[in-house]
Amino acid sequence: MAFPDEIPTLLEGVERALEAALPAERREPGVLHEAMRYTVLGGGKRLRPLLAHAAASAVGVRDDDAVRAVAVSVELVHCYSLVHDDLPCMDDDDLRRGRPTVHRAWDEATAVLVGDALQARAFGVLAEAGVPAATVVLLAEAAGSLGMAGGQAMDLAFEHALPDRDELERMFRLKTGALIAAAVRMPATLDENVSSESEAALGDYADAIGLAFQIVDDLLDIEGSTEQLGKPAGSDAEQGKATWPGRFGVEAARARVDELEERAAGALARLPGDTRGLAWLARRLLHRVS
Repeated sequence: MAFPDEIPTLLEGVERALEAALPAERREPGVLHEAMRYTVLGGGKRLRPLLAHAAASAVGVRDDDAVRAVAVSVELVHCYSLVHDDLPCMDDDDLRRGRPTVHRAWDEATAVLVGDALQARAFGVLAEAGVPAATVVLLAEAAGSLGMAGGQAMDLAFEHALPDRDELERMFRLKTGALIAAAVRMPATLDENVSSESEAALGDYADAIGLAFQIVDDLLDIEGSTEQLGKPAGSDAEQGKATWPGRFGVEAARARVDELEERAAGALARLPGDTRGLAWLARRLLHRVS
């Protein structure tokens, strides 16, 4: 079966698991639980969960329950990060996935607590599934100061600044790429039989598409519409954000994406299992600009 044909079944399982992982709205404190469910269950492409499932296939990991726990935990951390990124003290966005951001639909304090609670719940999901400690460590590193949080700090520091290419790409690798890399790398830690060579290939693939994904996001902010993005178009330029096309030009940005896509394909060629899912997802992630 081709990977796109598997997606509806995979996503159905992810959605059921996400809903089961979240407290019911009737459970106190109801307002917080309502906002958590609004955040997580209100749409989204679920690209990171799909990456986790595809990565498991690429290295022959067949523990469906554990892979689904990885997929859910990464998505919960991703959703938490969006809520905090949207706050007035960060990016101050009013729309997310075509709907009011949490701090607009409720208030800033609720948004902060939603993010806190979702991050905690992500690690609870992994603990309940009994995954190896190495799996948990990867997610912790991806979410913390050496990953996503650190990248966000760099992003704020780079506002109205002119970072060089290495600095900008390091920020991208942390802010956006770290969690994508976690989704790809965590499944390999579920099976002690996965070789170090396969783990390295997954890491190389994830590094390439994580960096390219953020460059494509920067291009979309210039060329896309609010309807296409689900959030205000052009907000990066308005906020003085350091972006790849803004610093080095649109054509150079597109060329860099092509280079990274080729690198990702080379990494897939080193994997022993079914890599069609990762190849398909790379195309979907990196070709969103019309």
